[in-house]
Amino acid sequence: MQLAACFFLGCGIFLASGYNSFSKSMETIGKKQYQVQHGSCSYTFLLPEADNCRSSTPYASNAVQRDAPLDYDDSVQRLQLLENIMENNTQWLMKVLNQTTRLELQLLEHSLSTNKLERQISDQTNEITKLQEKNSFLEKRVLEMEDKHMLQLKSIKDEKDQLQVLVARQNSIIEELEKQLVTATVNNSVLQKQQHDLMETVHSLLTMISTPNSKNNFIAKEEQISFKDCAEAFKSGLTTSGIYTLTVSNTAQEKKAYCDMETAGGGWTVIQKREDGSVDFHRTWKEYKMGFGDPAGEYWLGNEFVSQLTNQKRYVLKIQLKDWEGNEAYSLYDHFSLASEEQKYRIYLKGLTGTAGKISSISQPGNDFSTKDADNDKCICKCSQMLTGGWWFDACGPSNLNGMYYPLRQNNNKFNGIKWYYWKGSGYSLKATTMMIRPADF
Repeated sequence: MQLAACFFLGCGIFLASGYNSFSKSMETIGKKQYQVQHGSCSYTFLLPEADNCRSSTPYASNAVQRDAPLDYDDSVQRLQLLENIMENNTQWLMKVLNQTTRLELQLLEHSLSTNKLERQISDQTNEITKLQEKNSFLEKRVLEMEDKHMLQLKSIKDEKDQLQVLVARQNSIIEELEKQLVTATVNNSVLQKQQHDLMETVHSLLTMISTPNSKNNFIAKEEQISFKDCAEAFKSGLTTSGIYTLTVSNTAQEKKAYCDMETAGGGWTVIQKREDGSVDFHRTWKEYKMGFGDPAGEYWLGNEFVSQLTNQKRYVLKIQLKDWEGNEAYSLYDHFSLASEEQKYRIYLKGLTGTAGKISSISQPGNDFSTKDADNDKCICKCSQMLTGGWWFDACGPSNLNGMYYPLRQNNNKFNGIKWYYWKGSGYSLKATTMMIRPADF
């Protein structure tokens, strides 16, 4: 007996057993439907009716089967056969259902994974959108900052152009002032020469009428006597302060110098004096070498003479200072000398005492002498030209007693004035100064 079965899955899946042998019978035999529900899927089975089945047993013909009633045993066998077929189909169906369940679980897992992936993609899309928005904001800020910087650069350029114009204008003014200063300096030099000539005439008259035998008020006559230094004159009995003629040992060179015979026991040879601003101290190297000014007033004795004198024996240096408020102070160096011109009149000092500062305002170790035409300092700015005067500048250091002379109420904040830093600071210009030397064994 040939039997075929057909069923459909409610979930849209079609399965069949013995499809090749059963397909033609489905068109000719009667059909009976059976429906089974499993989860979310329903299954429909199409089975042939018993009356439509034809026996294929060899011992009975078709005619006998139609006319003769079915034997009970044959019916039982046929029923048993159908039950076996049904049991086989049921087992096969259960396998299909199990496989379908696994496919549904896999499909569900795939769906969940897809949803999760979609959420991740959505989150990433949102993040990308936020980053794009932030990037757009940053680009906008950068453009705004660029515009702002361009405006600032333009403003700075405009200020630079204005400053360049201002500097050019100030340079022109400075050049004009320099021309006026040169003219004033020439006029001042003429007046100073006239004053010097007048003082020489007065001095000559005083010398002619002086009394040589008066010991306490004697000013030595040039043609009568000369000394190596003022200490020697003092020891010879000349104890009156005034102008003396000094001669360097083993030479015929003579120098007029002011001798202080009263301060601290006398015998001081004055090598520098400032008191009223009547003499211009912004001089050349040669003028500082030979000396200038008037010993009766403001003057510089001369580096060459002082160098030769202080290299014969040990000398001490005393510097006396006065301010515009009536105060006085001094600095005393136990050992003082000047090197030769080849060594640029380098200064050597040791052993500081006094009331004008515990630290020396003349930089140590010794520095070379500089003038406006001989720059020997340790600064690229040329201290003598900037601060005026000739001095032992270090890097435009803490002192310059040969700077510009400023009168009262104009002497503050003057860095090119007569300064002694460790007494009055760098911007205070002093009223009067005196530098004097005498032998250490006096």
